[in-house]
Amino acid sequence: MSVQALYQQKRMSAGDAIRVVKNGDTIVVPTAVGEPPSLLTALSDARTDFRGVTVSQILPVRKYAYLDPETVDHVRHTAYFFSGATRPGGKDGWIDFYPSYFSEMPMLIDRGLMPADVVFSLASPMDEHGYFSLSLAADYTMAAVAKARAIVLEVNPNVPFANGSCHVHISQVTALCESADPILEIGLPKIGPVQEAIGSYVAEMIPDGATLQIGYGGIPDAVVMQLTHKKDLGIHTEMVGDGIMTLVEAGVVTGGCKNVNRGKIMATFALGSKKLYDFMHRNPGLEMHPVDVTNDPYLAGQNDNLHAINATMQIDFLGQCGSESLGSVPYSGTGGQSDFIRAANRSKGGKGFIVLPATAKDDTISRIVPTLSSGTHVSTSKNDINYVVTEYGVAQLRGKSAKQRCEALIAIAHPNFRNELREAAKKMHLL
Repeated sequence: MSVQALYQQKRMSAGDAIRVVKNGDTIVVPTAVGEPPSLLTALSDARTDFRGVTVSQILPVRKYAYLDPETVDHVRHTAYFFSGATRPGGKDGWIDFYPSYFSEMPMLIDRGLMPADVVFSLASPMDEHGYFSLSLAADYTMAAVAKARAIVLEVNPNVPFANGSCHVHISQVTALCESADPILEIGLPKIGPVQEAIGSYVAEMIPDGATLQIGYGGIPDAVVMQLTHKKDLGIHTEMVGDGIMTLVEAGVVTGGCKNVNRGKIMATFALGSKKLYDFMHRNPGLEMHPVDVTNDPYLAGQNDNLHAINATMQIDFLGQCGSESLGSVPYSGTGGQSDFIRAANRSKGGKGFIVLPATAKDDTISRIVPTLSSGTHVSTSKNDINYVVTEYGVAQLRGKSAKQRCEALIAIAHPNFRNELREAAKKMHLL
């Protein structure tokens, strides 16, 4: 049977396609804009027809009707990483979460430690050879494709066909539906004077020829905006966004100094504008790969001068970072922060940056604290931390004693809190 005949045989409405789901199944959905809105809307509308179904995903970007505490016995969500859509459920306890390194999620799925019975994903149109591209998020989804009983695709002509290990053949597909809505666009975060100041400190420490991993947020984007004069930068990251595209357009990204995948931008998911998604389409300089390729500390760390830039919410005197919870209340997730901090530490000439404003809530709370708030989830450990950057400067912690770390962090705290922090440090016998 031809690939076109197979396509027509498996083509149906979203409402019919979701009927491959059985009671008790776990549905794996890709990161962020890789989620299939028609399929998840159809599942939401029919949720009371099911029992014990779970949807597992990193960073949902829409609040679907199935995200409902009243119907969790029918369809419930489990978070690989929280977003605004799922945070309230995490706080109230009707959405559970999986703690894990992003890089290890494919392995956890492959070994059956994280369930994957069905995959729902957005996909590009099929090419002449019968392949679809899951370009917006290869992440853990490709591992789920290999493991799941059923693969259901929402085919949309606005999804780019990207290169890399992100392709699914029509013979693997159980059912598919079609949609033509624009892919959700995620704008750049707000960049203010604090973000610009932090970005300036980091940008000064990034040499020509460096390979970059850039997380999401105003500070990482502020770094990017100050790198347009650099030369021969490379990209090995988890997220490709508009900031990276800006560097490519400025002519500073060549990938010529990379040790691994030279000349290629490597990423596992995309988050940005329509211009970014168009940029990804059949771009020979960009490849989308599963997260165990992009985020594996050993693989990423083979690139010399790997510079990883990630944000945190709170850091204590030893350098432990609380990047994913407010006390014991989950806020986001580990994501790739730990992966890339460890990768940068392995890299010859590498630097791992943790960036944060010195204060929160209009300068009323110091983000540099003696000890993390009770119950805080530690994202980056004291043993992995290296550079910490606020708008007041840079603290280099790796290889330093507890007392030296404490002194360096207080020096980059907001001036209004330094005396208070010094007194706390004395009581802890750190000063």
